Amino acid sequence: MPYPTAAPIVERHPSPIRQALQDRLDVLARTHRVPGAHLAVDTGTEVVSAHTGTADAAVRAPFTADTAVPLGSVTKVYTAAAVMLLADDGDLDPDDPVASFLPELRALPEVTIRHLLSHTAGLPTGPDSDTAAGTPVSRYLSGVCTARNALFPPGAGFSYSNAGYVAAGRLVEAVTGMTWQEAVRALLLDPLGTAPAFLDDTAPARPAAVGHALNTATGQLRPARQNLAPVEAPAGALLASALDLAALGRALVGRSTVLPTASAALMRSRQQGAESEGLADAWGLGLALFQEDGRWWCGHDGNAQGTSCHLRAEPESGVVVAFTGNAGGATALWQDLADDLTRITGLRVPTAPATPRHGDPVALPECAGTYHNGTTEYRITLDADGSPALSVDGDLPLPLVCHADLTCDLVDPVTGRREPGGRFHRDPVTGVVDRVQISGRTARRTSSV
Repeated sequence: MPYPTAAPIVERHPSPIRQALQDRLDVLARTHRVPGAHLAVDTGTEVVSAHTGTADAAVRAPFTADTAVPLGSVTKVYTAAAVMLLADDGDLDPDDPVASFLPELRALPEVTIRHLLSHTAGLPTGPDSDTAAGTPVSRYLSGVCTARNALFPPGAGFSYSNAGYVAAGRLVEAVTGMTWQEAVRALLLDPLGTAPAFLDDTAPARPAAVGHALNTATGQLRPARQNLAPVEAPAGALLASALDLAALGRALVGRSTVLPTASAALMRSRQQGAESEGLADAWGLGLALFQEDGRWWCGHDGNAQGTSCHLRAEPESGVVVAFTGNAGGATALWQDLADDLTRITGLRVPTAPATPRHGDPVALPECAGTYHNGTTEYRITLDADGSPALSVDGDLPLPLVCHADLTCDLVDPVTGRREPGGRFHRDPVTGVVDRVQISGRTARRTSSV
């Protein structure tokens, strides 16, 4: 018997668990300088919701359970789900070539819809939002989706790509005859009971949060302007609350009739070639996959200008956890809050991929060179003792630590702390290092040092 579409009843009375989570959320928001935040935990029988602070620090508007926050890349889950609903209706198949729907991708005839949704199409990230502003979608895709820009053959690797989701949004429009906003609202938001909110709304129908950035010179929080280009809307233009994300999470684990069970299961399935070093343990169709205590969680993370939003759902237990926050420090808040969630409730929610053990560092002088993902340049140099460092678009270089399995860690130059950075890849024929994946983005080697 299918689960009903309606959400479990939100807890109205301050149970000990809710009060404990509320207390921690209040403290952590102050600690991390986050004006407002919202946590929703759905255990399958009840939803515990806690929110704190202000939606806009300048005007002191309250942050409520209905406050919509710019989701950033969590938007991609909605776009992918819309595509899967069209597949369920028989309008397309995930293994159809995208070029059969979008002439802008005729230069890449082997790229399928599955490749787009799993970031395995070999597409670059795409131009930054300022560059893309005012660009029509047809020109955007024709300029980015070229054989010259391809990072690897479709299905042969992973590279997180906003451009792939611009194409997925255009696909939704081509199939439905509606705009992406209209289609997402009709296919998902309305059935989920989510009041629609988009970055380009001039008269929003619900309260919305402002992102905030910390001025390190003054120690003051300031509003952050959202600058997503209109053409990038399918990759990052939605606003929603933590309770809205929980409703989406229920659909993703089969607890809602909004998304057919088979489509949700396909979205959660691990895709070939989708090894996303540093982002997740694996990737599905629109979903990052995380392993914790032998179980696979699905979800996504999103950062807009001065916001941080996170969704996790575990299909075996049906547990869904969602978080929204309106400052850059909200990512660290989410990580600390997940630890508190384990202590208070026993739920172990993964916030990052499982940390692999790569063994002792090794020298890898052959990694030195210049790599490109579209217009983004990754330059790896060696210091006097042969230790590598990475610079992106001319920024100050960060030390790298390489391992025998070609993975690498980024080193914080101040604290010396290592974080998983990515992996180098060898050409299967020549054995030469020809690609590097840093934080989920792959760059193709264009010159040696």
